[in-house]
Amino acid sequence: MGIDEAYENLRQAIRSMGRVAIAYSGGVDSSFLCRVSHDVLGDNAVAITVVSPMLPVSELEEAKMLAAAIGMQHILLSEKAIDPTVAANPTDRCYRCKKIEFSVIMKSAVDLGIAHVLDGSNQDDLSDYRPGLRALAELGIHSPLRDVGLRKTDIRTLSQKLGLPTWDKPAFACLASRVPYGERITSEKLHRIDDAESYLRGIGLRQVRVRSHKDLARIEVAREERARLCDPKIMDEVAARLKSLGFLYVCMELQGYETGSMNRTIGIPGKSKHG
Repeated sequence: MGIDEAYENLRQAIRSMGRVAIAYSGGVDSSFLCRVSHDVLGDNAVAITVVSPMLPVSELEEAKMLAAAIGMQHILLSEKAIDPTVAANPTDRCYRCKKIEFSVIMKSAVDLGIAHVLDGSNQDDLSDYRPGLRALAELGIHSPLRDVGLRKTDIRTLSQKLGLPTWDKPAFACLASRVPYGERITSEKLHRIDDAESYLRGIGLRQVRVRSHKDLARIEVAREERARLCDPKIMDEVAARLKSLGFLYVCMELQGYETGSMNRTIGIPGKSKHG
């Protein structure tokens, strides 16, 4: 199936639902899904964002601006506390977190009289360790991008055609993915990670992760961006800034950024022996 046919199938699938609520993070996939849903259904498409310590401040602000630019209703649901089962950070943390967050989104949708909740999972997600997908299946969440066979590259291409500023936005995951499984997650730890990554993006780096190993910050940047971090002056400035946030040690992952790198403790990068 070609990308144009998949796109038309997506529009038809959304149209058939009548009214939808989109779980909206501000990332490439959910932004594209919001735009298409609004194009097809107008005011019958609503974006819902769960605002929690897991979501970076910058991502929330970008999500709000884009929803306003699209012209769709955007509902913010505040979840200030981290559920204890999620904070314990087991290997199926994502499953537990998604089950809680999407239950909250579904309740909000029901209150609005909306029966269909959509998420932005795409075809590529099936090849990664994504325990959260099980939670979506159990709750009956629709994943129309995945259902019509759209991959991340397809979504970026279509987003660019639609003029969405997110078309080339770097991949992103919730802040909890920066903490090794088994190490307790706290709001303070997530705020520190968010501040560190915000600083690194502020000096011009695009694809950034600050993996937090207790008192050690392990910086991952895209392979093509590593040379910038190897400048002695920048290294000194980065070390000083991250230590001012509370890290005792600061290092760099020599191989560069890799999605799912924390999954090495349970299998191979991006995979799991439990998956």
